[in-house]
Amino acid sequence: MTREEKHLWYDFLKKLPFNVKRQMMIGDYIVDFYIASAKIVIEIDGRQHSMPENKESDLERDKKLFDKGIRVLRYSNKSVNYNFNAVCSDIMKNLGITAADLIK
Repeated sequence: MTREEKHLWYDFLKKLPFNVKRQMMIGDYIVDFYIASAKIVIEIDGRQHSMPENKESDLERDKKLFDKGIRVLRYSNKSVNYNFNAVCSDIMKNLGITAADLIK
C-alpha cells in the first residue's frame, strides 16, 4: 500500500462498521479497497492517474465495475494528505453513515 492508502486504512477505513477488503481482485482489476456489502470501491490515485492515457483506462475500469453494480469513489493522494476529513466525510456519506455510527 502507498503512504496515502495506509493513512486512509489505519486512520479511518479500519474503524468502519463494514468489512473493508484491501487490494481486492474484482474481475481483471485489483482495487485499493472494497466494501462488498455496500458495493463500493475506494481508489486512491497518485499523480499518474491525471495523465490522459491513464484517465481513459480509469474511466473504462470504472465503467466495467459499474456494470457489475459497483460504485467507484476516487480520491487523489493530495486529497488524502490535505483534506483527509473531507475524504472521510464523503466516504461516510456514500455509505449512508455518520460520525456517530463510528462510536458504537
